Amino acid sequence: MIILGIETSCDETSAAVLQDGRLLSNITVVQYVHTKYGGVVPELASRAHQKLIVPIVQEALTKAHIERNEIDAVAAVHGPGLAGALLVGLSFGKALAMALNVPFIGVNHMEAHILSNFIGDRKPKFPYVNLTVSGGHTQLVLVKDFFSFQLLGETVDDAAGEAFDKVAKMLGIGYPGGPLIGKHASGGNPHAVEFPRPYLEKGSMNFSFSGLKTSVLYYLRKSGFDKAKADGKWIADVCASFQAAVVDVLAEKLISAAKTCGVGDIAVVGGVSANAALRRRLESEAQRYRLNLFLPEFEFCTDNGAMVAMAGYEKMKQGIRSSLELTAEPNLQLAS
Repeated sequence: MIILGIETSCDETSAAVLQDGRLLSNITVVQYVHTKYGGVVPELASRAHQKLIVPIVQEALTKAHIERNEIDAVAAVHGPGLAGALLVGLSFGKALAMALNVPFIGVNHMEAHILSNFIGDRKPKFPYVNLTVSGGHTQLVLVKDFFSFQLLGETVDDAAGEAFDKVAKMLGIGYPGGPLIGKHASGGNPHAVEFPRPYLEKGSMNFSFSGLKTSVLYYLRKSGFDKAKADGKWIADVCASFQAAVVDVLAEKLISAAKTCGVGDIAVVGGVSANAALRRRLESEAQRYRLNLFLPEFEFCTDNGAMVAMAGYEKMKQGIRSSLELTAEPNLQLAS
């Protein structure tokens, strides 16, 4: 069974080919046009997807040594994400499936992220607790089976990745914020500034990073921060301290959820799962509490076609197909 997966929910244009659950290719292009704006500009994202979708799909097929007429199904994300960006991949995927007379499979972007830990040889066992942490989402989910989820908690305001981006913009170090803050933080002191840890009420599995972001803003104002004159070591200390606060909250809530649900496996997916400090902390916590930790390879942390193809593959095995009338749903929720 050969599945073509297409991902265009935000600012990565990606396509991948999967054969019987084995990844043959995964081609992803990041849109750097947004860098100078400090965030993703929706109209520019959709235009970039339009230019990239055909060559990216062709490159994925070429690398996989697969001809178009060998494709058994086409899977594409239909939400959540940016409406214009979603429409590019969704429309292309439906048109290709219709032209090839093969099934089309609409994929929930959040489901695809969760299944990114099934791309490699080492896979979590059901049920397990999954933390999805990216620029647009922060969710804790009990994964009972493929496409059977129980939402345990989610962000009530800013997602963790969004907070990284906004703090990076405040500091004037560029976009995307996650990798850049991580880079600066590697040379800083995580105890230099005592930023708050927003755990919310006792026992809550929800997240809130808006207040933490605001505390950084107030600290910069109080310190008389000037982007043009800022000392590199001082910026590194602020980045390390902010990152430590985020990591503390993410790690503690994930471990707490695992204890509450009584599972032995935990997984983390999404762009922020590539953060080195978060990975180190989770590896330490997993060892401490005798949990099996699953983290995707770096190329599968950010949005990618491979995770979409994997979701499509599992849906095909279960006989799940989508109508060619399926529409983009920017606010699509994770089905329970």
